[in-house]
Amino acid sequence: MAEAKAPQMQATLGLTGLTSNAMALIAPGAFLWLTFYIQATTGTTAPSMWIGIFAALLLCLATAVAYAEISKLYPGTGSSYYYAEQAMLSKDAAFKYARIAKFIVGWGSHLYYWVYPGVMVATTGIFVGYVVGFLDPAFMSGSNPGPIFMGLVAIVFSFFVAWIATRGAGASTAVNLAINIVQISALVVFSVLALGYRANHPAGAAGFQYDAQSLSTYTYQFATNPKDGSILRDASGVPLPLLDAAGKPVPYTITYPTTDASGNFLTHATARSVIGIHKISWVFIQATVAILILVGFESVTSMGGEAKNPTKHIPIAVIASLLIQGLICYLFEYFAANYFLNSGYTMQSAAGSAAPIGDMMIIVGDALLGQGHGRYFMLAEAFTVFLALIGTTLSCMNTGARVTYAMGKDDEAPEHFGLLHAGSLTPRRAIWTLAVISAIIGCVAVSFVFADASAPTDATIAALPHGLLSSFGYPSHDTLVAMPNSLLAITLTSNFGTFILYALSCFLCIVAFHNRPDYNAVRHLLIPGFGLLANLVCMAFYLIAPLFGLGTTKEPLLALGISIVWGIYGAIYFLRSSKAKGKSILLTAK
Repeated sequence: MAEAKAPQMQATLGLTGLTSNAMALIAPGAFLWLTFYIQATTGTTAPSMWIGIFAALLLCLATAVAYAEISKLYPGTGSSYYYAEQAMLSKDAAFKYARIAKFIVGWGSHLYYWVYPGVMVATTGIFVGYVVGFLDPAFMSGSNPGPIFMGLVAIVFSFFVAWIATRGAGASTAVNLAINIVQISALVVFSVLALGYRANHPAGAAGFQYDAQSLSTYTYQFATNPKDGSILRDASGVPLPLLDAAGKPVPYTITYPTTDASGNFLTHATARSVIGIHKISWVFIQATVAILILVGFESVTSMGGEAKNPTKHIPIAVIASLLIQGLICYLFEYFAANYFLNSGYTMQSAAGSAAPIGDMMIIVGDALLGQGHGRYFMLAEAFTVFLALIGTTLSCMNTGARVTYAMGKDDEAPEHFGLLHAGSLTPRRAIWTLAVISAIIGCVAVSFVFADASAPTDATIAALPHGLLSSFGYPSHDTLVAMPNSLLAITLTSNFGTFILYALSCFLCIVAFHNRPDYNAVRHLLIPGFGLLANLVCMAFYLIAPLFGLGTTKEPLLALGISIVWGIYGAIYFLRSSKAKGKSILLTAK
């Protein structure tokens, strides 16, 4: 048989390999493209997008310090799951809670590690739908791809990435290192061009107006129907120009309006507005979404069994990955994307598109290469984003599978999860199980991805190419508005699991270093204490925001409900499993 308990993980990863694996999960090339849309749909909070990311970054940095410190004490496979047991066992007054503590941490972490890859394969389905719709608009709408098509892509992508993960840590690391270099370079180029477009197009200057249906830019104002304001088009779907008294197209001039007549946010009038707080409640709501783009720095702590020098390199990799990707890449890229917004492409345009950054790439590409040629720039960037998607999904699958493996090896999860493949030394059964779960979650996430605030108009739905793969799953506008946005709900579920895991990890750092001779009040109490508090506050906003009408309402409550059900199921499983196996819930001896 290929499966056995005898094989052990081999120490093959140095500092570069560990950092690359963490950086691959925090992939700016994927998340700027994909989560800008999710963040744009969070009700009225979009003006605080950048500062929300900064707040989430502070939370993650505090948590990263906690992970870095505790990993010095307990290098091993399993990350926080392993840390929970060791931290409790080190204390005479708390050792009896070691088993229940590690199960709570392990079970809670699965709400993150098992749902997060599903979010990634779902966004890959949306991404591929956008590109296919761009290349063949008669088959698929790029702005509103078909749910069935996106679901099929999510299934194929999930198993493809799982196949890479089964090849072993060495293969995964090589892929991640190459992807990091390519995707960071590509998104920096876009960010520079976006800033250049804004600088060269002050209010009143001639510029491009983007049309979501044809996925193209135009230099003239669009003619509209006086009854409903819809854009008038020719037989091929191209917007008709608004004509002046002489019968010539009226040139399009760029402006930077803050809101529309309904109060919806449109653009930032100044650079200061991009980084402004606007409202503190908006910052917290944006942070509850933005945590998705920053998680992953802790992934290397699950690779202690594969690190050459875990006590030295893992703490460095944790902090370095977050600083490089979060502090440097994200803050620069998100500033550029938000500052770029103008009357020709507003935040409302972003909220109604499958890939806002792809749209922006077409606009800046047209400005750089000439009208009609921006598509080539977008497609080149899209290729790097696809690589980044492989990297981030691969890294999370590796991390999640190793946490599941650690629980299986401890007999806290079904025993077969604790087996390593003799050839690749990977937990293949955990990986393939996670692939199935990711595919299912991905299909659920894309089922109503254009619902709630991002619901298309009835005219847009009627204009979709008709077919099972392209238009099935789009009911009326009113029906979609009443439904929760499935992608946002699944994303918030994953993020809630993240907050649980990070809060517990900060608490474990405080416990582990209590009364130790190497205790440091700043690193082992103040910083993890801030991280614990910040994570709890963000968790609270899942309930506070809907009650006070802040941002969206349906999605946070749905995510909270899923999390509660997961917790109840975990408690039932733990009690039944303990009874069936004759295992004591509280330890009587170390």
